[in-house]
Amino acid sequence: MEFDLQAWLLIGLPLAFVLGWLASRLDVRQMRREHVDSPKAYYKGLNLLLNEQQDKAIDAFIEAVQNDPDTTELHFALGNLFRRRGEFERSVRVHQHLLARADLPMAERDRAQHALAQDYMKAGLFDRAEAAYRALVGGEHDREARLALLNLYERSRDWRNAADMARALEASGAGAFGQRISHHWCEVALEADARQQSHEAAEALALAHQAAHQAPRPKLIAGQRALDAGQAADAMTAWEALRQVDLASFSLVALAYAQAGQACGQVERARATLSNAHEANPSLDVIKALAALDGAALAQSPLVLPYLKQQATLSAAQAVLSRPVDQWTAECAEAVGKALDKAGRPMQRYRCAACGFEAQRYFWQCPGCLSWDSFPPQRIEDQ
Repeated sequence: MEFDLQAWLLIGLPLAFVLGWLASRLDVRQMRREHVDSPKAYYKGLNLLLNEQQDKAIDAFIEAVQNDPDTTELHFALGNLFRRRGEFERSVRVHQHLLARADLPMAERDRAQHALAQDYMKAGLFDRAEAAYRALVGGEHDREARLALLNLYERSRDWRNAADMARALEASGAGAFGQRISHHWCEVALEADARQQSHEAAEALALAHQAAHQAPRPKLIAGQRALDAGQAADAMTAWEALRQVDLASFSLVALAYAQAGQACGQVERARATLSNAHEANPSLDVIKALAALDGAALAQSPLVLPYLKQQATLSAAQAVLSRPVDQWTAECAEAVGKALDKAGRPMQRYRCAACGFEAQRYFWQCPGCLSWDSFPPQRIEDQ
């Protein structure tokens, strides 16, 4: 019996060693085969992606993920491809699968959360996008998340949250957001006025002034609110302050400013302000306001023809053309002719039907996309 036991031990131990060695070799070969197959599929997908063959690239990446499901980079590449193709549901599933992994490092988890938020944003699921981006606030993607939330609040017209987020971004050193915050509170004021909540509108407008003292829009709205309330003199004061900070924006309310001057009996004050504004920054809107003070049409203003000779715009040309025939001179004809020539120049081009490239002369082969016979033989104005 002892002999049999010793014999079996002598035979069994070498046999167990051999079987173990064979099993280890098989495992090593299997691992090598998997690691070889995975990079091959990955590089194949990358090559197809570079050649803009996205369908085949997706198939290759799916194969690579199946061979090596622990590779996070492949998941990110696959999810981004799905998002670019508009397959948001599949992209969401890929990134949710990553987030569900307990062994995912925190940096990769934040990256997957950021990708998931982008999926929701692209898909138009703004409530889920907001929740996903809020989960990133305070982390590695804090600034990107806050900027995305700011854009999201602006898109959904949630102006109060937008103002709060812009203020938080400014406090974090992400840049200057005062002008943007001022616009947010201006929108709040307009919405409050539409609901006939004048007190709330006034508070919002004060916050808009506070956010950006030199912003033109709060002064413009303040003047309009004063005029609507029958306080024409206060409206003139507000718009004169607007002229001091942004002369170009003053032209937006030039006609209303003239009407305010007439309403409160301060026509000469209005005339002086409008004349100074026109001298500093010639504008057809200001000319129209000056003509309105005299009860005249724009075409009758002596300032129209000099403005047309200087600016050569179609609006000024139209005003001159509306004058009676007996007021036409060679000077008028020359100024109108120059304005029409300037306005018609962009239309006197040939446009490629394939890529939209425009050129002054005709091409048989498009210089932009190199297509042959893609230029119609008619100019844009003749099509």
